[in-house]
Amino acid sequence: MNVQPLFEVPFERHGITTPGLPILPHGTERHPVPGGGSRSVRIDKGDEILVLNPDGLQRGEMVFFTPDGKSDAGMLGAQGHGRPEGVIDTLALGAPSGRKVLKALSAAGFRIGDGDAIMLFPETARPGDMETYVAHSDGLLILAAPGGPMDPAKHDAPSDLILYVRRNIPGTAKGEIGPPDPLADPLQDFNILPGNATSYEVKKGEFIQIVDVKGRECSDFQAFSLRALDRGLEREIDPTTTRSLMGSLYPSPGIFSKYWSVDQEPLVEIVQDTCGRHDTFGLACTARYYEDLGYPGHINCSDNMNTDLAKFGIRPRGGWPAINFFFNTMLDETNAIGMDDPWSRPGDFVLLRALSDLVCVSTACPCDVDPANGWNPTDIQVRTYRPTEEFSRSVGYRKSAEADVEETKKTAFHDCFARHTQDFVEYNGYWLPNTFPNIGTIAEYWAVREKAAIMDLSPLRKYEVTGPDAEELMQLCVTRNMKKLSVGQVVYTAMCYEHGGMIDDGTVYRLGDTNFRWIGGNDTSGLWLKEQAQKRGLNAWVRNSTDQLHNIAVQGRHSRNIMTKVFWTPPTQPAIQELPWFRLAIARIGDVTGTSVVISRTGYSGELGYEIFCHPKDATEVFDAVWEAGQDYGLTPLGLAALDLMRIEAGLIFAGSEFDDSTDPWEAGIGFTVPLKSKTDDFIGRAALEERKAHPHRRLVGFEIEGGTVPSPGDCVRIGKAQVGEITSAMKSPYLGKVIALGRVAVTHAAPGTEIEIGQLDGQQKRLRAQVTTFPHFDPTKGRVKGDYSGAS
Repeated sequence: MNVQPLFEVPFERHGITTPGLPILPHGTERHPVPGGGSRSVRIDKGDEILVLNPDGLQRGEMVFFTPDGKSDAGMLGAQGHGRPEGVIDTLALGAPSGRKVLKALSAAGFRIGDGDAIMLFPETARPGDMETYVAHSDGLLILAAPGGPMDPAKHDAPSDLILYVRRNIPGTAKGEIGPPDPLADPLQDFNILPGNATSYEVKKGEFIQIVDVKGRECSDFQAFSLRALDRGLEREIDPTTTRSLMGSLYPSPGIFSKYWSVDQEPLVEIVQDTCGRHDTFGLACTARYYEDLGYPGHINCSDNMNTDLAKFGIRPRGGWPAINFFFNTMLDETNAIGMDDPWSRPGDFVLLRALSDLVCVSTACPCDVDPANGWNPTDIQVRTYRPTEEFSRSVGYRKSAEADVEETKKTAFHDCFARHTQDFVEYNGYWLPNTFPNIGTIAEYWAVREKAAIMDLSPLRKYEVTGPDAEELMQLCVTRNMKKLSVGQVVYTAMCYEHGGMIDDGTVYRLGDTNFRWIGGNDTSGLWLKEQAQKRGLNAWVRNSTDQLHNIAVQGRHSRNIMTKVFWTPPTQPAIQELPWFRLAIARIGDVTGTSVVISRTGYSGELGYEIFCHPKDATEVFDAVWEAGQDYGLTPLGLAALDLMRIEAGLIFAGSEFDDSTDPWEAGIGFTVPLKSKTDDFIGRAALEERKAHPHRRLVGFEIEGGTVPSPGDCVRIGKAQVGEITSAMKSPYLGKVIALGRVAVTHAAPGTEIEIGQLDGQQKRLRAQVTTFPHFDPTKGRVKGDYSGAS
C-alpha cells in the first residue's frame, strides 16, 4: 500500500506544486503520533478513523471513551482487549505527547486504567498498512504507538503512526484553516485580519507568539521601550543596530537572538522560529510603494501602524522600519533587493520574549499586488504568555519539504557538555556545542592531535534496515558492495541518485545477515531507502532510530586506552584493544551486567578513534564513565569549530561543502567508494557513474596558499582571467603552520604542482597565490587513524 494516502496531496495550481502545503479533502484531519508517544483527539458520532503505519512493524493501541467516561471498543466497531497496557506504559514514559494526553484525560475526568484496549496492526505490519474504524458515539480517542528504549545492538525502534479523522459533519468551509492550539494558556489572544494592525502592551519576561495562520502571510512587528515612552522618547527596534550587533541579517534562537534599539538596549529576543526566513531591510509597506505601482489609496501597514499607535502618543511616520516576519527578501548579484513568496506554512510562528516593558504592534500585511503574501493576504494570530511558562529555544526543522516541523532537540549528551560550555548552535535539528570558551578552539584541536577529546555526534541520522531483502536493498542503494560486508563490519560509502549526484555519504553497519544500520548526515538518505524498498516491493523495513541511538566519539592517540578502561566485550565480540579499523563491537560498561552500547572504530578527525552508541536514557552514565577514565589522559571536550579544522586537514568531506546532489563521488574526492570493477551488480546511479568516470570534468584537490589569508568557501579558483574551479573548505592549519584548502577544479588543471590563484572581492581585484596539492594534507598515509603513531611527534 502507498505510504502517502491518496487524500493527502501537495497543493498544485496551473503547473506550480508546493509539497510543503499538503492539501486534505474538506473535513479530513491529520494527527501524527510519534513512536513511543500518544495522541488524544475529540471524536464525533459518525466520524471515520483511519490509522496509517508508515514504516511498518509498529503496533498501535487505541482507547475510546464516551462522554460519560465509559470505554467500550464496540463503540468503534472493534473487539476489546481489556486494560490498555500499551497506552498506560506509553504515558508512563513521560514524553511531551503523553503529557498532553494526560491533560486531556484529567480535563474530561476519565481514568485510563478503565479503558478497553483496541489492538492495531500485527508485528509483521507492512509499510503503508492502514486500519479503519467508524465512531458510533461522541467521545475522546487516544492512540498510542507503544515502544520502549531501543537496544543499541538490535533494531526494535518504535516508529510513528498517523491518525486521520474524516469528520461526519465538517465544521468549516473548504480550504479554511484556523490557528493552531496555543502553546500554553495565553494572556492575550487575538486575530488580525489582512489590512489591519493591532498594538498591545507586554510586560518584561512575557512571551509573544506571532502565528501565520494559513501560511504565506507577512506580519510587520515593532516594539517600543515603555520606559523610554514614559520619558517622552521613542526607542523602538532598530534593524541596522540589530544586524550590526548580531552579525546576521536577522537574529535566530540561540546566542545571537536579540533585537536592539538604536541606544543598544535589547528589547526582545527570539526564542522559537519554525519558519527561519524573515526580513530586516525593507520598511513596512507604505502608501508610496503602492502609488508607485499604480495603486493610489491602497491600504498599507505603515498607515495602519500609525493609526493604532496614536493612542500611545507615538508620532506617525511615512514608512515604519519593522521586523518583517515571514517576508522573503533576496539580494542578488547586482545588489538589487527582491522578494518572493514567503517560506512560512500554515501554523508557522515566531516566539519572542520581552526584555523590557514594551508597547508592541503587529500587522497582517494587505499586499495583494506582488508575491509578498503569496498573492493572497490572510490573517495573523498574536498570543502572549506568562513569564513563568517554560519554552525551549528552537529552530524549526523538517526531515523533508513534506514533513511536519520539529523543535530543535537537545541530544541526550547535551547536559553533559553543558557543564563545560554555553555556546551551542543548531545543527540539523539538534543543539550541539560549538566551542568551549574556557579551553579555546585551538586547544580543543590540539587535544585530539596530542591526547584525546570527546565530542557529541548524536545528530547523525540512523536508520534500521531489516528483513529478508535488506541486503538487496542496501546493495541497490549504496555504491559499496554489501555482499562483501561481514557481520560486525562497517563500511564508508556514497549514496547516489540515478544521475550520479550524491544524496549523502555515510557508513553501513552490518549487525546480522538481514540486519543493517545506515548512518548518514541527513534524513534524505534514510527516506530514500524507505522509498526504494516500497517502490520495488522488497521485503525490507526501514525505520528511523536517530532518537533511539545517541552517540559520542572519543578521538585521539589515547582513545584506545580510555575505551579499554571503560568497556567490556563478551568472548563472541572483539575486545576493545583489538578492534580493527571499521569494525564494531557490542559491549557493556564495566562487565557483563553493565549498560549496553555499540562501539565502532570510526571517526571524523583523522586520528585513532571510536564512536559509542547508546540509548538516550543511558547517555549520562556513558559520558561520565568515559570522562572519568579519560582524566588520566587529558581528555578534553570538543566542539564543532575544532572538528571542522580537523576534518579539513584530514581531507574528510562535508555535505554542502564538498558535495551536493549535483556532485558525483569522484568530484567529491571519494571515488574509492565506487568499486565499479569488483561490484558487478547494478545499483542506483551506476550507468551515470560509469559515464562520469570515463569522462570526468571536475576533481576535488588540495591547495596550499601563500601568506596568512584564509579563503572563504565559494571563492573562485582562476588561471589568468578564467575561472577553473572554486574553494569548498579552507583553514589555517595549526599542525602544518600554513593555510590549506579543499576545492574542485577542472581536470585539466588538477595536477599537483599547478599554480593557481584564488579570487576574492569580485574574483579579479584580489588574488591569493596557491598551488594544487594532493590531499589529505595531514597524515596522507592515514597511519594515525589506523593506530600507528610510531612516526608522530
